[in-house]
Amino acid sequence: MAKIIHSMIRVLDLDKSMRFYGGVLGLRESHRLDFPDFTLVYLRCPESGFEIELTLNKGREEPYTHGTGYGHIAIVAPDVPAFHAELLKKGYEPAPVKEFKRGDELLARFFFIQDPDGYKIEVLEQHGHYR
Repeated sequence: MAKIIHSMIRVLDLDKSMRFYGGVLGLRESHRLDFPDFTLVYLRCPESGFEIELTLNKGREEPYTHGTGYGHIAIVAPDVPAFHAELLKKGYEPAPVKEFKRGDELLARFFFIQDPDGYKIEVLEQHGHYR
């Protein structure tokens, strides 16, 4: 069976994106390929092994568009309110924490944050379906 190993996003400022993904998600560089026209940097999640591939197309200055198809990537955290507060303290700007409920039953607690290029990341609390 196939195994999902990474998702690629294009970035304008590689250093800024690496600081964001390291500071917010704890991802660390696992591999780098540098070519005359572009650089690929793979940032790995130590818990799952999943990677985000940051692609820097050298010389590009115009921001990328996300179109109408891209949604978000999602991660889980044991305590969403505490993680949200930690990010605020570090100077990041996550959206407010929200909850999905069915009556009194909590289905999900989450918030969104955007990386320096505007890609959305959903942070879900480890609960129910989201483990």
